[in-house]
Amino acid sequence: MIDLRRDAWGHGLTWVAGIAHDAGIRHAIFDASAGRSAARSGLTPCDEPATIDPARLFGWPGADTEPVMRVAGRVLSTKELRAGEGASYNHTHHAGTDTRVALVTGGFGHGIPRALGNEADVEIRGRLFPIIGRVAMDVCVVDIGYAPIRHGEEVVYFGGPGPARHALADWTRITGWTAAELVCALGLRAAREETP
Repeated sequence: MIDLRRDAWGHGLTWVAGIAHDAGIRHAIFDASAGRSAARSGLTPCDEPATIDPARLFGWPGADTEPVMRVAGRVLSTKELRAGEGASYNHTHHAGTDTRVALVTGGFGHGIPRALGNEADVEIRGRLFPIIGRVAMDVCVVDIGYAPIRHGEEVVYFGGPGPARHALADWTRITGWTAAELVCALGLRAAREETP
C-alpha cells in the first residue's frame, strides 16, 4: 500500500501511480480531491495505513535510498558585486571582497524557502556556491566568485548525482521543516519534468 496524498508528496500523482502500478502495487491512499487521477491510476483506493515508507520511496534524508526528486533552476544573469555592496532585498548580505554573483531562477513563489538565504548552497558545474541575501519571490542570488559561470547554466538546489544530492537534509536543518513539507511545497508550485 502506497500513500499518494498531496500529489504523491509533490512528486506527481500520475507519474508515481504509474510507476507503483508497474511495480505491482495495487492499493493506494489518495486525497479526496484526486478524483479522476486516482481512477485512471489503476490503483484501488484504500484507507488503511501505508506499508511503503514515503521517506524510503522518495529518498528523503535519513532513508537508505537515493533521492528521486531533483530541483533545478537556471542562471538568469551574472554581475560584479564590490566589497561592501549588498545583495537582494534589505541587503542582509554584504560582500566581504569583490566578487561576482548570479541571479538564479527559483524563489519562494516556487517553494524555495526564504530561510535558505545566507544559509544554503546550490550546485553549479559540479561545485557548491552559497545563496546570499534574501530569497525573493522568483529568484535568488548566488555568490559565484570568479568561476566561469554564464547565463543559462543549470543550478541544482538538491538531488541529482552531484554535491547537492543530499542538500534536502540541510534544508530541513535550516528551516525546521520536514522533508515531506519541503518537497510537497516545491512539487505543488514548480514546473515538473519527469525523467527516467
